[in-house]
Amino acid sequence: MNEQSLPLSALDAYAPVQPEKADALLKEALEGQRDKIVVIDDDPTGVQTVHGIHVYTDWTEQSILEGFEEENRMFFLLTNSRSMTQKETREVHEQIARGVMKASRATGKPFVIISRSDSTLRGHFPLETETLRQEIERAGGQPYDGEILCPFFCEGGRYTLGNVHYVKEGDRLVPAGETEFARDRSFGYTHSRLDEWCEEKTGGAYPASETTCIPLEMLRELDADGVARLLAGVHGFGKVVVNAAAYEDVKVFLAGYLKACAAGKRFLFRTAAAVPKLLGGVSDKALLTRGELVSGDSQNGGLIVAGSHVQKTTDQLAELTAGLPDLEQIEFHVSRALEEGGLEAEAARVRELAQESLRAGKDTLVYTSRKRMDVAGLDKEQQLKLSVDISNAVTSVVAKLEIQPAFIVAKGGITSSDIGVRALRVRRALVMGQVAPGVPVWRTDGESKFPYMPYVIFPGNVGDRTTLLQVVRRLRGE
Repeated sequence: MNEQSLPLSALDAYAPVQPEKADALLKEALEGQRDKIVVIDDDPTGVQTVHGIHVYTDWTEQSILEGFEEENRMFFLLTNSRSMTQKETREVHEQIARGVMKASRATGKPFVIISRSDSTLRGHFPLETETLRQEIERAGGQPYDGEILCPFFCEGGRYTLGNVHYVKEGDRLVPAGETEFARDRSFGYTHSRLDEWCEEKTGGAYPASETTCIPLEMLRELDADGVARLLAGVHGFGKVVVNAAAYEDVKVFLAGYLKACAAGKRFLFRTAAAVPKLLGGVSDKALLTRGELVSGDSQNGGLIVAGSHVQKTTDQLAELTAGLPDLEQIEFHVSRALEEGGLEAEAARVRELAQESLRAGKDTLVYTSRKRMDVAGLDKEQQLKLSVDISNAVTSVVAKLEIQPAFIVAKGGITSSDIGVRALRVRRALVMGQVAPGVPVWRTDGESKFPYMPYVIFPGNVGDRTTLLQVVRRLRGE
């Protein structure tokens, strides 16, 4: 605990990466791979590194089987479980595990499961992966030897060095346990060393001393065989921490992981967005252009909905409104949650104002009050429920719109999930790519409220102060 922040130059203190050799290692290891990669995503931002991949917003047996029958080796199941209680989360993951086992047997395809979660370590850990493991093994699946933890996500400035996970803030690397994310009311933590974080989050069930850590030095030496040897010693669902400061580090690790799998080892993943891209063999793609994102026929304004309360979002909103003085701004007063029927009335007020503005061709920002409500006496799950009630009310603003905006940007994981699933009624979306690093775009399906519309999913914790402004300017063609 209490690790020190580091200058960005700390990333250069290791041997340089060897891109061509790392690429060759992973390419060779991936040859002949036929396992279906099932990415279970606890909010919709996990597709922030991929394109040409489908996201299913439910986890019915039909949708899971559809994912297994796709030509693509990988598909995503969006649970949005970060907005769920522990009981709900357990039930959802039990259902998914049973559905995956059934689809695997029906198609004859083996599978790998990646539990994609927050690169700043928030979410239902260890509940989600422990539930998946237990249910799959109960259904006759091959026992798991371990769980691989890799929260590296360079697009968001998340690096793991010396087993410590860092978040880039300005020109410093700040230990994750010292950031605002570690003070999350539902998923807070104190440790930045990932082996100690595992011990903390599992209540001591997996001690730091028994965690296998993959050194960055080994990865920079392209020692995939060394990685495989370390993984060979993992058993009893032991935890594996992957140090990484560049995509090449993850490529070398995955080459070693695949060697270990070929020797009979089996692992679950708990990772950020880098691992799905690389294990799924997804190529790089240029950022999306306005021509790919906005129809030239629309005379309506675009809609930006911001629900995230992290400081980064608040800073980005300040830059957005200062940079676009013609933007119509509508505050959603969350304090009305304390009144009987207050949220419904507030949602109706905001919707009418937004609709009038959009119809007049004005780009419109709907944002929740920046000061988060602090209601005394609420426990973690009650606080989570209050947040969900507010999110549902904000979502209803979009769900009841009578005109289609020129574009929609949703800011924040829970906000973007609720708008995509509940308001836009998307069941199966195609990931088009990214509009900014780490900011993905869905194309809605034909059955959604606004069919085949690009939908920008902007994570609360991604980008610098001006990234939201840059995205909206791109959508406006400026």
